[in-house]
Amino acid sequence: MNTMIPPMNSFTSDNIAGASPEIIEAILNANVGQALPYGNDETSKRVEALFGELFEHPVQIFPVTTGTAANALCLAALTKPWSAILGHRDSHINHDECGAPEFFSSGAKLLAIGGEHAKIDAAQLEHALTQKIGDVHTVQPACVSITQATEVGSIYSLDEIERIGTLCKQHGVGLHMDGARFANALATLDCSPADMTWRAGVSLLSFGATKNGAVAAEAMVVFDPALGAELAFRHKRAGQLMSKMRFCTAQLEAYLRDDLWLRNARHANAMALRLACGLQASGVELTSRVEANIVFCKLPLAAIKSLLQAGFRFYHDRWEPGVVRFVTSFATQADDVDALLEATRQAVGHTLQVG
Repeated sequence: MNTMIPPMNSFTSDNIAGASPEIIEAILNANVGQALPYGNDETSKRVEALFGELFEHPVQIFPVTTGTAANALCLAALTKPWSAILGHRDSHINHDECGAPEFFSSGAKLLAIGGEHAKIDAAQLEHALTQKIGDVHTVQPACVSITQATEVGSIYSLDEIERIGTLCKQHGVGLHMDGARFANALATLDCSPADMTWRAGVSLLSFGATKNGAVAAEAMVVFDPALGAELAFRHKRAGQLMSKMRFCTAQLEAYLRDDLWLRNARHANAMALRLACGLQASGVELTSRVEANIVFCKLPLAAIKSLLQAGFRFYHDRWEPGVVRFVTSFATQADDVDALLEATRQAVGHTLQVG
């Protein structure tokens, strides 16, 4: 009996990767000497200015340790307890935040909107924004949340964001962007961060870095100054005002300097495209667009079992039988992708022969 455990080659998530060497170096440098606490250090001040330059707009930033904190606090700042948060039915805030948006907003209701490729359909959104306005029996729309890139790896075009932003402005509601994979989307669109956010109507951005090379480093980026004062108190009340904040902001500084964030994202996207092209060449059906660093495809159940036995890890059976998700990261190497492709070719070929 063979009791050897196969080596693990995981494509479950970009969260499994470690940190970029530049990020680790920044943490080590932040560990030298003393610094004022609670964001009053020089690094944190530089980072806020750096974000302002990046987005071509005066901003406030509130560093946080998780994307859940960023999303929940941003949405809370845009809502009242009797309000509604409108997001896609397949969004992270709807499925994977364990009620955090509702908790931190003291009870605001999430309303799910449909749309292809996990992107909110503007026509459905417009309809939802006009229902029972002023009716005391019904939660009132307060904000819309979009995810860029989405949970299936699709990306809102600038026109799509602007269309949603226009609707939000017309109906007097805020627009939040969940940017856990903000860099991956920006790398694909090859546009300015300003065009993908505040110029299109975004009020608050959850800016993600952890999935793309950082260590527990995210930020809430505030484009509407009217929201900053309230967010400062929510930030503290939620336990996210870090005493040694420099260890977080040093990461964000290194992340943005010299385009590390975009280089990492471009590499992750390129590895996903390499994987998608290889799968298609092997006759595997892709079930969604590959625009960022996520690949969805359909495999025979026997092939899935074979890949798992070979030590590959990925999510499957969460959507429909045979649909799997592969996620690449800044740390994914071409050899990793090619090994998965070769194993998939063998598994699919063997399945066809047996069938």
